[in-house]
Amino acid sequence: MQTRVNPTRMELTRLKRQIVTARRGHKLLKDKQDELIKKFIDMVKENKKLREEIERDLEMAFKNFTMARSQMPQEVLEESLMIPSARVNIDISKQNIMSVNVPKIDVQLEEGSNIYSYGFAGTSGELDSAITILSGMLAKMLKLSEIEKACQLMADEIEKTRRRVNALEYVMIPSMEESIKYITMKLDENERGNITRLMKIKEMVMEA
Repeated sequence: MQTRVNPTRMELTRLKRQIVTARRGHKLLKDKQDELIKKFIDMVKENKKLREEIERDLEMAFKNFTMARSQMPQEVLEESLMIPSARVNIDISKQNIMSVNVPKIDVQLEEGSNIYSYGFAGTSGELDSAITILSGMLAKMLKLSEIEKACQLMADEIEKTRRRVNALEYVMIPSMEESIKYITMKLDENERGNITRLMKIKEMVMEA
């Protein structure tokens, strides 16, 4: 698609500068897109691995909890889990990945906290195992939410970058190339016309 331009040398010079900048911008955006896709794929793999790990942990925790429930009286089990004793600190910040601000979640167990809110005398080992597994899952689940949100933001940025790359590659640069070709052709025509006129004037002078 060719835009309307003035076929002048000044316009030709301006367009040539613009197309150099556009090509440089296209290369930078293409490199950014490739790097974003690479990081996105790595994060998707990490997300899949972590999700599978969490599902395995949940399955094991539920098995242990089911075993504990079958071995302990219902009221003892409920009393053991009634009052939580552990506290955690969660710090949410941001980190920049290829100009994308993604969340970063840090979780730490408060010093002196105990994940077991009961004595070990009247409880089963399976309950201890279930509590241990579930306690360790908090950090993993927060990490999973962090990665999933980052993947969503990265996917949005990849799409935005792809649209910019395509706009440059298939619209702006071809339009500028067409305009440069058009101006060059017009200037060449004008130059040939000037030469023809000069030759005719020369002939007329020589014949006079």
